[in-house]
Amino acid sequence: MNDLRLYVKYLRLHFLAGLQYKGWPLMMLQVLIVVISEPIGVILLISRFGRVGDWSSERILLIYALAVTGFGMAETFCRGFDYFPWRMIRSGDFDRLLLRPRSLFVQVAGSFFHIHRISRVAGGAAITLWCLHRLGVQPTALNVLVLVLALAGGCLVYSGVFVLTSGLAFFTIQGLEWIYILTNASYQVTRCPIDYMPWLLRRFFTFVLPILVISYLPAAAVCGWGRPYWQGLLALPAGLLFLAFSRIVWRIGVRHYQSTGS
Repeated sequence: MNDLRLYVKYLRLHFLAGLQYKGWPLMMLQVLIVVISEPIGVILLISRFGRVGDWSSERILLIYALAVTGFGMAETFCRGFDYFPWRMIRSGDFDRLLLRPRSLFVQVAGSFFHIHRISRVAGGAAITLWCLHRLGVQPTALNVLVLVLALAGGCLVYSGVFVLTSGLAFFTIQGLEWIYILTNASYQVTRCPIDYMPWLLRRFFTFVLPILVISYLPAAAVCGWGRPYWQGLLALPAGLLFLAFSRIVWRIGVRHYQSTGS
């Protein structure tokens, strides 16, 4: 409970500090425009040439929106791990955290918070609601549960990617650029209809990095695309498992960390 209070206090302080910057509304607008404009190419393509098999623009956008909302939530609430490889390892600032009698995980997770990242969550949620309305999905208790668990699972998966990156940084000294294939590039994959996705990519983003588990399976369950509801409920367990694996890598990295003073 003390760790949770500390984390909430971190977020509150960063939020209030962010409000002091007069340009924060423009930054939020910038992120919102990026979220909305990224899938425009797919929308224009389908509006010009029609559906791709059974895939309409609403179908593709729904899967994309679920993934990007989960990513935005992870960016918002676990931003510290995204910055960790560059801001704490090379500079030696991690040594200061080791001296404090509080959870290292909580200290790193709450070390950064950017208010404008909330726009990615708001934009993704708005697109999700619009697609659900266009597809005629009823707001039943089960459908709402599946979608809520999908967003929670997405947040955990992408938080796990940030934690995994931070764990690897203990051995590589700085962040690895290719690791961002698992973040920004991964939710871009959801704009490709799964029926036309290469077999290798489909397996990777299902069983290794479960992006399709937190986006396609929940969408297919609530929209009736031939997937049972129990598969739509796998998002949260998949997120928990991936985050647990990432925390193991993180703990191994912490144990092998050599202080800048050693």
